[in-house]
Parts: sequence; C-alpha cells; structure tokens
Amino acid sequence: MADRVLRGMSIGANSLESEKGVVFVDRKNVRYDCICGDEFTKALAVESEPPATWECAKCGEQAILVGTEEPEDEPTTKPVRTHWDMLCERRTQEELEVLLNEQLKLLRSGKLRADTRYRN
Repeated sequence: MADRVLRGMSIGANSLESEKGVVFVDRKNVRYDCICGDEFTKALAVESEPPATWECAKCGEQAILVGTEEPEDEPTTKPVRTHWDMLCERRTQEELEVLLNEQLKLLRSGKLRADTRYRN
C-alpha cells in the first residue's frame, strides 16, 4: 500500500496564489519607546492613525509612541458591582429582612430542606 501512495502537494503547505497584480499599501515606520528603555518601530499604513501605546515584545510593558505625551489612564466605564450591590438596588434592607425571616421559618418547619436549592 505504501508504494501506491498518492503523490501531490501537501494541503496548506504552499499557496497557489501569486503576488502578481497585488498592490501593497504605502507604509510608514512608527517608533515606540518602552518604559524599560527598549526602542522599536512598527510598520503601519500611511493613512492609519498609530495607537498611543503598544506592548513591548521584549518585556511586555507598555511602550509610548514617540512624539506624543504619556496617555492618561482611561476611566473605567462602570464600577464593578457585587451581587450584594445589585440586590440592594432591587430591595430595601427591611424587605430583605422580611424575606430572610420567611425563608428561615420555612426551613425550620421542614418545608424547605437545607441541602437542596429552593425552587418555586
């Protein structure tokens, strides 16, 4: 069977497309300085706007675009809310105490078991 193996091109090994007729975009080199002292350049399209920061490939820190000031910290869009915060938005403290007392009464009477989840 090995002598009857189909001969041909490996799938995905080589592209059948050529670069004939492809027009590449004009590029510009943009320089970044890292906090730890590394300098590197990135080739970007001429009409693109370079980002203010780029991650340094050597150390992983944020590198700053040369010719701009340090970027300000972006404000978070929303503060992190816990389950308790969301519960307090829906119910008052008094309502929560009433619900807790009702659930405790059901649990103590045996109508609600502690080892299973309560379902309506």
